[in-house]
Amino acid sequence: MEQKQQSLPAKKNIALVAHDGKKAALKDWCAKHQKVLSEHTLYGTGTTGLLIEQSTGLDVVKLLSGPMGGDQQLGAKIAEHEVHMLVFFWDPLASQPHDPDVKALLRLAAVWNIPVACNEVSADMLLSSPMMNAELDRSLPDYEKYLATRQVSL
Repeated sequence: MEQKQQSLPAKKNIALVAHDGKKAALKDWCAKHQKVLSEHTLYGTGTTGLLIEQSTGLDVVKLLSGPMGGDQQLGAKIAEHEVHMLVFFWDPLASQPHDPDVKALLRLAAVWNIPVACNEVSADMLLSSPMMNAELDRSLPDYEKYLATRQVSL
């Protein structure tokens, strides 16, 4: 598929997700970076978003809980270019009942070329990047052009 260029805005929409075993780590990370995060719009799956909001005072747009469809809601927001960065503290040592949803979320982040952090160190690196508060060009699939070249037959 051909690619096109699109910019991520300086003020990012950041998705925050954590498996149960990593919720405390994400909550602590958000508290540590409260000032930087407050300059952006935050989205979270239900339980994680509520925990972050209650413990830090940060405003979080809360979606459904991950296993109830929240991961898929975030994936849709990534595909619609409404989410610009994903911070997903996942637990590599625990099996999750909604693993297919998690895999789909990470796949969409890769397809639409948004930055992803899966642990504290990678999240720290993203937030400390000089590009965090600047427009950032990215390549992404030119889906409109792809559709325009396809003939549909019934």
